[in-house]
Amino acid sequence: MNDLIQDYLHYLKVERGLSENTRQSYRQDLQQFAVFLQAQQVTTFTEDRFLIMNYLQAQTNAHKAQSSITRSVSTLRKFYQYLAREKKITQNPMLQIDSPKQGRHLPAVLSSAEIERLLAAPDTSTVLGLRDRAILEVLYATGLRVSELIHLKMADLHLSLGLIQTLGKGNKERIIPIGDMAIEWINQYLEHSRNQLTKGRLTPYLFVNFHGHGLTRQGIWKKLKEHVRAAGIEKDVTPHTLRHSFATVLLENGADLRVVQELLGHADISTTQIYTHISKKHLTEVYQRSHPRD
Repeated sequence: MNDLIQDYLHYLKVERGLSENTRQSYRQDLQQFAVFLQAQQVTTFTEDRFLIMNYLQAQTNAHKAQSSITRSVSTLRKFYQYLAREKKITQNPMLQIDSPKQGRHLPAVLSSAEIERLLAAPDTSTVLGLRDRAILEVLYATGLRVSELIHLKMADLHLSLGLIQTLGKGNKERIIPIGDMAIEWINQYLEHSRNQLTKGRLTPYLFVNFHGHGLTRQGIWKKLKEHVRAAGIEKDVTPHTLRHSFATVLLENGADLRVVQELLGHADISTTQIYTHISKKHLTEVYQRSHPRD
């Protein structure tokens, strides 16, 4: 089973061009399924749909998040399509298994006051604090995914034009405007912090760690959690929260949905439409606070 998983991951890299993070998610889901099958004394990827349904039920019994189970079904569906194409199986059991319905939830967003407290949390008198302030400003000003932020290179900056470029999902390049405040903090970081962190070493990445190497997703998450606590924010804040807040504030101030889709790098506008629900919720709250007859 492990050989088939490795062949599939190679196919996703070479033929589909999927990112390392996406391939890692597929690997995790498939290895977890393989462990379940081995525990049932099954040594090949089963064509028994009832056994697959037992696996999905076991995930539910283990109180896995609905989003995780939905992702597992999607992974298995695509994997079995690959196995059928490669003639590794005689029938595709996933054709008889429906995807679970996933309730759409509104992503957490930060209020303007919370954003200001978070941005002010890093101690900008220190080398790392100045870097962190620049990171937070860029995330909020551009709506970048954390994976896009850590791969942002010096050559991607076009600050005199008020623009940066990035490679998003599927290696799709997009150009994003960046505001004056974020540009100011980037320039301060470049002038007073980055050279001290790189210690003269050459690196293409804009944001680096204490050893002068590119940052990791985990490193960004850890530092963000520290600044969230320092800002006294009780919400569960992740780097994606700043992306959500970026999209929401644009829509609440009249931005067109198609523009927000382009800025976020969403392939499908239906992904962007969830932010209209947040915007409507905000409008309702404002109405309830403001209208004398409510």
